[in-house]
Amino acid sequence: MKNFTRILVVIFALIVLPVASYFAFAVQSSGETFAPTQNKVVYNLPYPGILSDNPLYIFKAIRDYIVDFLTRDGLKKAQLYLLYSDKRVAMAEALAREGKNMQAITALSKGEKYFLKIPDVLKNAKSQGEAAPSTFIETLKLANAKHAEVITELMKTLPIGLNDQLSLISNINLSIKKSLQSL
Repeated sequence: MKNFTRILVVIFALIVLPVASYFAFAVQSSGETFAPTQNKVVYNLPYPGILSDNPLYIFKAIRDYIVDFLTRDGLKKAQLYLLYSDKRVAMAEALAREGKNMQAITALSKGEKYFLKIPDVLKNAKSQGEAAPSTFIETLKLANAKHAEVITELMKTLPIGLNDQLSLISNINLSIKKSLQSL
């Protein structure tokens, strides 16, 4: 019985608490501002949490998949994808600092692929009569600029042999930028 209670507490800590923190972040993130200072984008990436090199990362991935599957509202799904994307980009920065270059590239790629889904989700939501607020669109543009900045920084710091992969990710970022301008 004690083990069952412990398992329930662990499941609660891994699934319910992060989901609640997502909704708190989504409400809070609508007030982001853009102010370039010395070519730096003023946009705070969220704390990435458990990195992909951690053995418990699989639970985070499962939780993310479940939350994504259960989120049906278009705007909330777009906010969720933005959060996932931002966390993957922050994860890529952290992994690059630790010298785990290939894992950093993978995390960055996944982050941009999450972001790539956002314009389609917003267009679909708009076709169903649920338009995204202009503040959220501005936040998306700001996040896209921050992601481009991180990609550029990683191109400077990671080994030259990885620049081809980073260039592909940068191209995804540029296509996202073009998609956001049409919203």
